[in-house]
This record gives sequence, structure tokens and C-alpha cells, in this order.
Amino acid sequence: MTPHASGQRGLPETAPDPLPIDVVDNHVHLDITREGDEPFDVADAIKAARAVGVTRLVQVGCDLDGIRFTMDAIEAHDELVGGIALHPNEVPRLAAAGRLDEAYAEVERCAVHDRIRVIGETGLDYFRTGPEGVAVQQDGFRWHIDLAKRLGKALQIHDRDAHADVLRILEEEGAPEHTVLHCFSGDLTMARECVERGYYLSFAGTVTFKNARGLRDALTAIPLDRVLVETDAPYLAPAPHRGATNASFLVPVTIRAMAAVLNIDVPALCRAVSDNSERVYGPWGAERNGQSA
Repeated sequence: MTPHASGQRGLPETAPDPLPIDVVDNHVHLDITREGDEPFDVADAIKAARAVGVTRLVQVGCDLDGIRFTMDAIEAHDELVGGIALHPNEVPRLAAAGRLDEAYAEVERCAVHDRIRVIGETGLDYFRTGPEGVAVQQDGFRWHIDLAKRLGKALQIHDRDAHADVLRILEEEGAPEHTVLHCFSGDLTMARECVERGYYLSFAGTVTFKNARGLRDALTAIPLDRVLVETDAPYLAPAPHRGATNASFLVPVTIRAMAAVLNIDVPALCRAVSDNSERVYGPWGAERNGQSA
């Protein structure tokens, strides 16, 4: 995927300057194409990311089609490890269709794969699912927490308009050793509580938005050994590309903005993100055999 205008919304026309130290895109959806965009080629997307120092990606599939895509992609590309789950908005739909138990069984079958390193994104979303779906969403969140702990996988959490219940359920169930708040959207108080609990906080392009002062304040409360970065591509492109289609080659924009907020140099943040990612997810690709990917 060479950076170029593509489709109605399109990718930014130029890539940012490469990072001085390679990093990980902690959360990307290579299986999803926004309406009006041309389909992306996975190999091209990886190549474009590598060219700017984003050498490893966590591909996340959060419905049954996305899970199947993820299983194929991690087999084909050493630069990828996988995360799989039923998205909190998917759980009520499957339950209503009488297919939730069948879907859980498929998640569990796939999750034992060595290169599935993440159970997620799971969690709660009270923005798109109404009150009638809350109970089954919460049950689904608890199911995924249990699966992550049983399999020794990291947990990635989707939290939209549900901060208090996400933290409560994690406390009640007991969080896995490696728990990540994907696309963190909380405030300074929530960030401090997450740090006290030992969670990792992953920041997307939203941290660059002009109206995200509270999110930048939250970032300042997080020790470097708990910080991750992501795109959530194809969504949430960082400023000045807000509204465009996002992709992993834009991670350097977010990294540089975060370094400025933290008042540290870019290499220091890159090193922390890389080290934290490997601590949470383990090694990528051929590194499993003592080789560089």
C-alpha cells in the first residue's frame, strides 16, 4: 500500500519521516475497508509501514469474518501477530440470532494458535448498543477475560462510554497479567487508576486532536513502561490527517505528538513502545527461532 489518494476518503498522499527506532502498531484492522475506499493489499500495507519504522503490527479481528481473515494473515506474514474476539457490539447481535455459543466456540478454537497473542478487542460499548444489550455485553466481556487468563494471552479492551463498568468488571473478574486499554479514552483520574492496577494504555491518533486536551493530560500520568501506540486503522487518523483513512504508516505522526506531550525525545518513546509491546505480546515472526524478522 504505497501512500496515495485512494477512494472517497483516501489515504494521506505522503508518508511521514521514518522513526529512528522501530515500533509496533498495537492495534490495526487490515480486514476492514471504510466505505468509499479501495481494498487494501495486506503485503503493501505492511511494506508501507516498514518503510517508516513500523515493523510489527497486531492485527485484530473482532467478528467471525475478521477472525478468519486474521488467522490467514498471521500465517502469511511474519510482521503480524493476531488478536481475536467478538466485539462488544457483535455479542448482542449474535445472541439475538441464537449464534453466540457457536461463535464463542470458534473464538476459543482459534485462540490457542501460537501467534494469536491477544484476546480482544472485547469490553463494553454503551454508545452503539442500547440498554437492552448491556447484560449480554457484560457477560461477553467476562467470558473473554476468562479465556485470556486460561490461555495466558494478553487482553485488549474496547471501552466506549463505559469506563466505570469496564473497571468494575476487571476488578471483579481479575484482570490478566497483560491488560491493555485499547484506544484509551479516559481522563487523568482513570489513567492513574489503570496505572495503579498495572494495565497498559494504548494511544491512537485521537491524542493529536485539538479537542483532546484531557487525553493528553492523561498521557502525562502514565509511566513509560505502560505506554503503547496504535492506529485502530482504518479509523482515527491523526491530525493533520483527521478524517482521512488511517494506516500503520501514520504511526510516526502519533509517536512524535506523544513525545512532545511527554517532553521526551522520540527515540526514548520508540524504545519504550517497542519494549512494552514485546513484553505484552512476545516476539514476532522469525524471531521465535532466534532470527530477526
